[in-house]
Amino acid sequence: MNPVVLAILVMVTLSLARVSVVFALIAASLVGGLYAGMSLGEILDAFNEGLGNGATIALSYAVLGAFAVALARSGVTELLATRAINRLGLDDGGESHRLVVYTLLGALLAAAVSSQNLVPVHIAFIPVLVPPLLKLMNHLTLDRRVVACVITFGITAPYMLLPVGFGSIFLNDILLANLNQSGAELGLEVTRGMVPLAMVIPIVGMLLGLAVAVLWSYRRPRRYEDRDLAHGEESPAQAARHLATWQKVVLGAALVGTVTVQLLSGSMVLGGLFGFALLSVSGVFRWHEQDDIFTEGMRMMALVGFIMITAAGFASVMQASGEVESLVASSTELIGDNRGLAALIMLLVGLFITMGIGSSFSTIPIIASLYVPLAINFGFSPMATIALVGTAAALGDAGSPASDSTLGPTAGLNADGQHDHIWDSVVPTFLHYNIPLIVFGWIAAMIL
Repeated sequence: MNPVVLAILVMVTLSLARVSVVFALIAASLVGGLYAGMSLGEILDAFNEGLGNGATIALSYAVLGAFAVALARSGVTELLATRAINRLGLDDGGESHRLVVYTLLGALLAAAVSSQNLVPVHIAFIPVLVPPLLKLMNHLTLDRRVVACVITFGITAPYMLLPVGFGSIFLNDILLANLNQSGAELGLEVTRGMVPLAMVIPIVGMLLGLAVAVLWSYRRPRRYEDRDLAHGEESPAQAARHLATWQKVVLGAALVGTVTVQLLSGSMVLGGLFGFALLSVSGVFRWHEQDDIFTEGMRMMALVGFIMITAAGFASVMQASGEVESLVASSTELIGDNRGLAALIMLLVGLFITMGIGSSFSTIPIIASLYVPLAINFGFSPMATIALVGTAAALGDAGSPASDSTLGPTAGLNADGQHDHIWDSVVPTFLHYNIPLIVFGWIAAMIL
């Protein structure tokens, strides 16, 4: 068995068995590295070298978590949730439940899509926007697994299809550039207009998966407890009773300022710190409580941060092993002259590679250099080659325990400790997006 495949299987098996994802990633790194013939010292060196790649995003989540807890501690989230529950009659079992659910899911989808282009903050909006909505979701008896599916679709599908914002980086700067670079000596030439068109069919598969998740898989009510996100001298409900008008204005300014500072500086850390600092001087919570609130927020996001850091180390070990190339080479021996089988195996190998690295953006340079010669050799058209490489690279994003596309929703939905990362985020998104992506990616490769 290829060491990369073995490492991914170890990681997934341990994660599904409810072993900590951090432990699963470290164990998988050791198993994969040793099986690849690396010494323990080489594995640790590669692992440690990769840790820094996940540190920035982990710190960003921790700071945004502190800002989210500060918002909850101010009482404004309790105030908004209570008003929404009362006005919509959610506790009276009104018939408006389903309409409110679809409206809420539509708003979250719009926010997720906008985070990739209109307001390109990527997953930074999740720890700030989602935790305040948890109480409303509880009274709607809304299954949080469908919320995870909605958010994951919103932060992955746009960059795979729309060449603006992060989509411009993915489609033009990375996918297009690497396809032309890898195919320059083989006669492959891809233009900008071809790339989004080639990704339409795979995205239709994701859209179908989203519809199934919303309308069928998670339609039944699921009950959660109402839990406070912050614990201080006052509960959020008590704090909401004496929230002054000018303090509400400051809260709004903190939200807008957080996004603005991040966009201007390019740093989620500075954005979160600005918002927290503004809340600290507004008097919405006592000055001596700010250290406890900041620590509590960072603790809330600690697991997500450590998973991201460990995943970067795992990906570094897999690349240092040199077994990614051999995985593709050994797979081609099984294909023969069958184009359909070739397309399927390329997609499945892409799934394993991306699930290990955890980022489609980082995977494309590896996959393009290996897949373009194969695709041309099997007679795939330029459009089919784009669909194969783009889909293979994006496959792991929606189903990897180490991907920010699953860690992001978990960071917001598990703010009160009632949403499991593997079973409530990873498994639902894998079933509803990765499987349709393989099917529709294969269809695109065969008909384009």
